[in-house]
Amino acid sequence: MGSDEGSATPPPWAAATFRSEHPAHEVAISRGYWIDVTEVTVAEFGAFKDAGGYDDQAAWSVDGWAWRQSMGASALPRPCLEQQQTPDQPQVCVTWYEAEAYAAWRGGRLPTEAEWEFAARGPESRVYPWGNEFDAARANLDGATGPVAVGSYAKGASWVGALDMAGNAMEWVADWWSRSYYSEGVRDDPTGPATGNIKIEKGGWWGPPDAAGAFIARSSFRLDEDPPTYSDHHIGFRIVSPD
Repeated sequence: MGSDEGSATPPPWAAATFRSEHPAHEVAISRGYWIDVTEVTVAEFGAFKDAGGYDDQAAWSVDGWAWRQSMGASALPRPCLEQQQTPDQPQVCVTWYEAEAYAAWRGGRLPTEAEWEFAARGPESRVYPWGNEFDAARANLDGATGPVAVGSYAKGASWVGALDMAGNAMEWVADWWSRSYYSEGVRDDPTGPATGNIKIEKGGWWGPPDAAGAFIARSSFRLDEDPPTYSDHHIGFRIVSPD
């Protein structure tokens, strides 16, 4: 997991974020898991909403339910894209708490950062899901004006066939962020620190600033700036299901 200093050149706005990837370190995942091939779509998330998921306390964590109650009767998820999304696009504009509740409702959970990165990189620790060389044609990144249907970039598949792990929507994972966690050397089944204020997001996103696609599409990239109550038009998620 992670990367070493000098392995990539970050744009100025990502310099601190890049440092949080250091050092590259070996991780062992002891349990098998199933991860979604694609990001959760608008249609799939709509089924959760239509089934009363926003009012089903059993689907929510304690903190998530407190956030949900604070929203009152507000329309959820909150729209944040100028254009209307199609059912086959990734559901964006959702907070970490909403992603967590959907995963529980579907009988799964959000992947740990280690699980997500292993599904993207594989045992060879590829730089990108498809290999070690950047290819702009394999992901929805630079110059894009919005998300596209999930699975539109079949040639960008990871070693296990997971799609859109670089580009389209960035993805919430389960872990809290800590700048020092990687240096603590947790090797077996890491889950991140027990508490925190920021949740990690993995994978690149459509239309990054400064044509930064080659940097943010790296599977080691981790965004470290958003609390679980945050949502925007670049963030979606996928889930892990039981064995």
